Amino acid sequence: MASSTDLVRSRQTRLGRAAAVFGPGLVVMLADTDVGSVITAGQSGVQWGYRLLLLQFVLMPILFMVQELTVRLGIFTGRGHGELIRETFGRFWAIVSAAGLAVATGGALLTEFSGVAGIGELYGVPRGITLALAAVALLLVVITGSYRRVERAMIAIGLFELAFFYVAWAAHPHVGAMLHGAVDIPFASKGYVYLAAANIGAVIMPWMIFYQQSAVADKKLRPEHYAAARWDTAIGAVITQLVMAAVLIACAATIAPHQPNASLDTIGEMSQALTPFMGGTAGRLVFSLGVLGAAMVAAIVASLALAWGVGEVAGYRRSLELRPLEARWFYGVYAICVVAGAVLVAFWPNLVSLNVGVQVMNALLLPLVLGFLIALAVRALPDAHRLRGPYFWLVVVVAGLTTALGVFGGLQGAGLF
Repeated sequence: MASSTDLVRSRQTRLGRAAAVFGPGLVVMLADTDVGSVITAGQSGVQWGYRLLLLQFVLMPILFMVQELTVRLGIFTGRGHGELIRETFGRFWAIVSAAGLAVATGGALLTEFSGVAGIGELYGVPRGITLALAAVALLLVVITGSYRRVERAMIAIGLFELAFFYVAWAAHPHVGAMLHGAVDIPFASKGYVYLAAANIGAVIMPWMIFYQQSAVADKKLRPEHYAAARWDTAIGAVITQLVMAAVLIACAATIAPHQPNASLDTIGEMSQALTPFMGGTAGRLVFSLGVLGAAMVAAIVASLALAWGVGEVAGYRRSLELRPLEARWFYGVYAICVVAGAVLVAFWPNLVSLNVGVQVMNALLLPLVLGFLIALAVRALPDAHRLRGPYFWLVVVVAGLTTALGVFGGLQGAGLF
């Protein structure tokens, strides 16, 4: 019979193992609530009140289901997403997947840097200075650290997103109106379906899948870490969707009743509209910290995802455990992403209006992204962990419905049919 001391040691061992494993899931979920997602949630609240609130909670288990497959693939194959596609389906399909990743990453970086520039302009800092400082910070975080150090830095920065919970609380939403609006769903409206597609694209993004699987492989997680890694992903999925819900609630409770036609194409416009309800300077500061945390973490994750993904397809050395001179192409691709994103936003400021459109683009990429993910879970995993049976059909049905709504909403809302 185990003694109390043995039980305590066993519990400490489990907690220590969980603490060592936690990170990839939480980081990628904090990145998921990026600037484009915040603006999409804000516009959802202004245009439709609480009618898109239920969708945020419905997407919570779907997000977990998708990202859990990346954990499973990363742990039980030890391969990144692009590398596994190349080994399983050939170089052509790996290049196709990497092309989709590049498009999604480019769109994400434009939204992140536009958000950072918008926050700087709120405080009178010229766009060029803000973007230069952000780019330097992003380069230093990755180039000067190992994987674990980069991960800790991202979590610390990303926790500023919790400021959005204060923003929602300060809005003093009416619970009855929230519950009534959440179930009042205007399915027949093209505008509603278009924003629903944008919300789906704001939650499931190609670079998230590439990043988490590659991060799990780079962190060298093993089968005994699987349970803790799933918890890491589940907790992250809950937090990111609660943050999205908080932004939507804040805008639905404050801006929608007073400025129903308000344009929230940029972070600056959203901040100015929310400031009267957040308590002036303090409220604006809290909101700014939340946006900066979201933008910086997402910029790192999206850039690293592309650096890993291209490396897995091209075959160059790729790991945060390697120094820059040992993995020149890996760090070079990351640096190009960061610098190019900052420069484009600095010289082409009107790109900020693409925020919601970028999320819809992500939704249109879902057939490619989820198709590869499910196919890998069926073909590339060991028999004991392969996607099969009732859960396989559940994943297929959920992914199919999510993809159909995202693609249909995006095309219909854009007036393409």
